[in-house]
Amino acid sequence: MALSASSLLAKSVKTPYMKLDQNKQVQVMYIWIDGTGENLRCKTRTLNFEPKIVSELPEWNFDGSSTKQAEGSNSDMYLEPVAMFRDPFRLDPNKLVLCEVLKYNHKPAETNLRESCKKVMEKASHFHPWFGMEQEYTLLGVDGHPFGWPSNGFPGPQGPYYCGVGADKAYGRDIVESHYRACLYSGVNICGTNAEVMPSQWEFQVGPCEGVDMGDHLWLARFLLHRVCEDFGIVASFDPKPIPGNWNGAGCHTNFSSLAMRQAGGLQHIEYAIEKLARRHAYHIRMYDPSGGQDNARRLTGAHETSSIHEFSAGVANRGASIRIPRQVGRDGFGYMEDRRPSANCDPYRVTEAMVRTCILDETGEDTSNGKDSE
Repeated sequence: MALSASSLLAKSVKTPYMKLDQNKQVQVMYIWIDGTGENLRCKTRTLNFEPKIVSELPEWNFDGSSTKQAEGSNSDMYLEPVAMFRDPFRLDPNKLVLCEVLKYNHKPAETNLRESCKKVMEKASHFHPWFGMEQEYTLLGVDGHPFGWPSNGFPGPQGPYYCGVGADKAYGRDIVESHYRACLYSGVNICGTNAEVMPSQWEFQVGPCEGVDMGDHLWLARFLLHRVCEDFGIVASFDPKPIPGNWNGAGCHTNFSSLAMRQAGGLQHIEYAIEKLARRHAYHIRMYDPSGGQDNARRLTGAHETSSIHEFSAGVANRGASIRIPRQVGRDGFGYMEDRRPSANCDPYRVTEAMVRTCILDETGEDTSNGKDSE
């Protein structure tokens, strides 16, 4: 299996340096989404105090021409801290800070979808929208070959790998456990993990989170996964269909509820929301992957536990539907619904914003400025 060169370094050599006293200084790593809308970047600065709240963190900047976010002639971009977490790699008192990216005129960069999401969530705040997102991903070598797969061939057919146990069924559990603990330490609201149907594919779940917090926590969880994989010398891929053929793709199933859905009689409100989603299927498909639906077209084929990208469907306990109502929700008469359409590489800000626009704010048009408020 091809590993990154950095993973071959003697990690124990680093230990005594990390134990050195920081002389009352604090390392703060600023993290942001780059111009691809999918990749994360980071850099670190030193503060002479330990920040307790986000507002204590200074604005910073970076070279946007190197991240596909600006021209070289006007390349300065601003980093505006919006969410702060503990740093599981450098440990306390050091911090990880998720940032919004602003252009030279302090307007949101094109791939900064958080500001629009926040505005929509504020409009719907009295409905208390809750989300839980199930992030699937695939472990790869740096050569792009799935971790643990034979070099010249394929593992056995799907079946024994989902929630599997054993060296011949679970590939990369060390990474999964390390990531889980890093999330717990940092304060990410991770609520579970499991091996998925395709070997070397895993899932972690984040939530419940209310409003814009869903996007903050999922993006930070993704950063932690990339960073853990870096230490192990392999790659975490969020490609919706990393291996063509008779293998499951990777999604980011999104569980959603309003306060009314979670209370007695809530199933009626869930069914109303599903009717609204049915009328805007094409709009949601565009919002559910970074390529306006092209990435999901490889995954949403109607096979491998997916619905067809061309048709909307819903059902109780139906994993082949666009929207699944969990069996317990159908029995209890209240709870939440699961939208199974979002791709593994979706932007959680865009997905949650779209759901609130349709299900709570009752928007009906097919164009809402590509998920952003109209100017």
